[in-house]
Amino acid sequence: MEIELKLAIHPRHRARLRNHPLLNQVTPEHHPLLSIYFDTAKFDLMRRGMALRLRRVNNRWIQTLKAETQSVGALTNRPEWEVTVTDGKHPDFSALPPVALDLLAGIKLKRIMPVFTTEFQRTTWQIEDEQTQAEVALDSGKIYTDDASSNICEVEIELKSGNPEFLFDVAIQLLEHAPLQVEPRSKAERGYILVGAVTPVPIKAIQPRLGKNQSVGDVWNAILQAALIQLSANIPGLLENASNTEYLHQLRVALRRLHTGARLAKSLGRPVPDWDQPLRQLMQALNPARDWDVFQQEILPEILTILESPAVNSGIDDAVLVLLQDTIAIVRQQSLAVLRKPTFTRLVLDIGRDLLSATPTEARQQEVKSWAKVILDKRWEKLCKNCHGFAKLNASKRHKARIAAKKLRYVADAFAPIYGKRANHFIAALASLQNELGYTNDRVIGQQLLHTLPKKTASLGFELGRLSGILESSAAQRAHVPAAIWQRLARSKLFWR
Repeated sequence: MEIELKLAIHPRHRARLRNHPLLNQVTPEHHPLLSIYFDTAKFDLMRRGMALRLRRVNNRWIQTLKAETQSVGALTNRPEWEVTVTDGKHPDFSALPPVALDLLAGIKLKRIMPVFTTEFQRTTWQIEDEQTQAEVALDSGKIYTDDASSNICEVEIELKSGNPEFLFDVAIQLLEHAPLQVEPRSKAERGYILVGAVTPVPIKAIQPRLGKNQSVGDVWNAILQAALIQLSANIPGLLENASNTEYLHQLRVALRRLHTGARLAKSLGRPVPDWDQPLRQLMQALNPARDWDVFQQEILPEILTILESPAVNSGIDDAVLVLLQDTIAIVRQQSLAVLRKPTFTRLVLDIGRDLLSATPTEARQQEVKSWAKVILDKRWEKLCKNCHGFAKLNASKRHKARIAAKKLRYVADAFAPIYGKRANHFIAALASLQNELGYTNDRVIGQQLLHTLPKKTASLGFELGRLSGILESSAAQRAHVPAAIWQRLARSKLFWR
């Protein structure tokens, strides 16, 4: 079983890592490593979450088969089988134990062939405390396919013996000297991306893994783990492809779900985790980028459609478009700068360590449902209170209703696996209300964003005012829709009762 923590580092910061007090007192070892990864033409191993490689180490070939990864944030935990083989041309399946061969059942082993290669220099340090041993590895090199390559520059902290929490402690110490970033992807995952076997996409909310006999504390932990996995999974895509605004959206969804889970600690008689405060600060720091993304992706196209309609047929001034594009670019870069800071990496590490150190408790399934019912009842009553007399609610009160709907949906999604399909109808109706209220709120925020832009000329001020007026009109035309959706939701069967 391999348990490791993986982090990315920029090449210019490698010297800072090597000179860290934790490492500079240890004699490092240096190894050039060449690894050939194998799969079928249809990537059957990858589709099962597996990786098969032959690695040349000191004139020996080591065959490694890794099974599907289980992750908690940046920490990965996966079964693996490693054995010395005669050469690097073909895998030796006869050297695998029966449990590993069972995972390969149904795959035609004769069709397995090389698909990509990694070649890098590995520098390792063996560190320990009284009860734990770990290896810190700095890898620098490349991933190769037949017609493409990608850089490798990362730190792996692998547990050799003892408590996995030690890996987080080491990473946090290293982070004080070298700006590390979360990198949940293995070299194999990145290789498959490079060879075109998979196309990276933003990762949406992940349902927690809830067993039938989990305790209240274990369910709470699973809810937070699912949110942390979603957060970590979207970090590389956002930093590498910031123009895809869905990465930021899903990352913020994960942050809000982590915040919701953190606040649930009170219902368990526990203190809210220390990381919740920096989590909220991060959410606030990323809000402007998401607001402008919504403006660019959803609101601006709607405005342009209205202006280009036969009834108006006036278009939009080029100076306004330039101002909007420049502002959006600046805000997006600001958000990326926040996520590249060591404080963000430290936040992810702190959450991961906290979840790893949680103590399992005795399982009482009925207690889980009772706990969920208390929370869901409270959130439902809050929503009903905020939606009373819905048709007459002003914009401010509808905003409060939207927040209440969002909070209820987060806990409903989290607890849904306990109740199965019976939760689907209610959650779908709740999502409809949240989305419709979000439509109005987005246009209110859009007006606020327009008001913040500099009006250097009278014509520019006039154009911005015209756009603001269009948004106000759009919101007013759909003001009646949420009331009808709320009436349907209010008559829905509450799945937790």
